[in-house]
Amino acid sequence: MQIGAIALPNRLFVAPMAGVTDRPFRQLCKQLGAGYAVSEMVTSKRELWASLKTSRRANHDGEVAPIAVQIAGVDPLEMADAARYNVDRGAQIIDINMGCPAKKVCNKWAGSALMQDEPLALSIVDAVVQACAPLGVPVTLKMRTGWCDTERNAVRIARAAESAGVAMVTVHGRTREQGYKGHAEHDTVAAVKAALRIPVVANGDIDSPRKALQVLQRTGADALMIGRAAQGRPWIFREIAHFLATGTELPPPPTRDVQRWLLDHLQDHYALYGEWTGVKSARKHIGWAVRALPGGDAFRAAMNTLDDAGAQHRAVADFFDELADRHTLLPAMSAANDDLAALSA
Repeated sequence: MQIGAIALPNRLFVAPMAGVTDRPFRQLCKQLGAGYAVSEMVTSKRELWASLKTSRRANHDGEVAPIAVQIAGVDPLEMADAARYNVDRGAQIIDINMGCPAKKVCNKWAGSALMQDEPLALSIVDAVVQACAPLGVPVTLKMRTGWCDTERNAVRIARAAESAGVAMVTVHGRTREQGYKGHAEHDTVAAVKAALRIPVVANGDIDSPRKALQVLQRTGADALMIGRAAQGRPWIFREIAHFLATGTELPPPPTRDVQRWLLDHLQDHYALYGEWTGVKSARKHIGWAVRALPGGDAFRAAMNTLDDAGAQHRAVADFFDELADRHTLLPAMSAANDDLAALSA
């Protein structure tokens, strides 16, 4: 599997998710079997690049290559500048956001709203490709099937993007109108794959090894991108890799391994955000990790009252110590989309 000239270790990707796929989370997923991970979207607005939020998103210190950064915006020149800005800061691949369904993004005609204005969308694609080509940096595109059920124009946009020089296209099998509701349909992904020569990635509702195989068989996609199902379950990538290679499912991971992964992730998280912000932003990751475990609800409620990094870290360690005394392997965890969507809200 390659993106341009960049070879990837496998075809299992981490989806870009605002507020989730920061550098510590991307590193954790790569450690646990993901071959590729895309950053949270970085704004194309130059006046925001110096903000703490954007500077954290553009921080790739120690990150395992390849480093992929997603950019979002509505102006072709600004998007080209944003691409160059992020390449200067270590990005090896630039991804264009044409898939985010969030109102605060779409209300500014960015994200999946661009699919309503194909000339503008393709002007952005062309500008970003032209900015990145002299730097030897491939450009990818992530989009939805269309704006709404009656306007599924993914195939048309994907063909034009390929002609403009995009190296890979990812399609989330929902329209913008759907948000994350209902079920992803992968027939449109299959149609995009059939129409293109460049790699096509399937995204949406891939929440188990068996579902991963089904989506690959249905779409013929070159790779799979997993988002919400990795929240609290980052080892899903190695589970899928094992199943695709052997046809057998891995047992749940040892509880002590999960404890170590989460505690290491927290330390990395605090280092990036600092204690005050880090403790608060870590709560969602801890909540996802314990949501379906025995005593998880009560622990999450108590943990959310802690404002000290040391206390939070010790509380997580103690919770898994108690769990490990009762369960050598982690108890089965739910990856239902409705649960994940509710926790992501």
